[in-house]
Amino acid sequence: MPTPDPIPPRRDTIKQRFWRIFGLLVLLSIVIAIVSVLLVTQGEEAPSIHFIIATALGSGLTVLLGTSLMALVFLSAQGGHDEPPHIHEEKDDE
Repeated sequence: MPTPDPIPPRRDTIKQRFWRIFGLLVLLSIVIAIVSVLLVTQGEEAPSIHFIIATALGSGLTVLLGTSLMALVFLSAQGGHDEPPHIHEEKDDE
């Protein structure tokens, strides 16, 4: 008798895991944005407010986008959605 493929996990749990991870990634991106603004303002001449806002948004959103996409890749791989289907054929003993 053929062995069926294992049932993949429910999508709700994967979504819940992603949103929990995403919340932590938002905190990480905020910390990275703060650190980048502090590093930019360390010089003798103070940069304009537009430059500070662009630095904070650029570094924060870049980190958030990159880490979110990597989290989606890992969650997709753990969910079994990237594996090809396994076809089990029955052998006829005739």
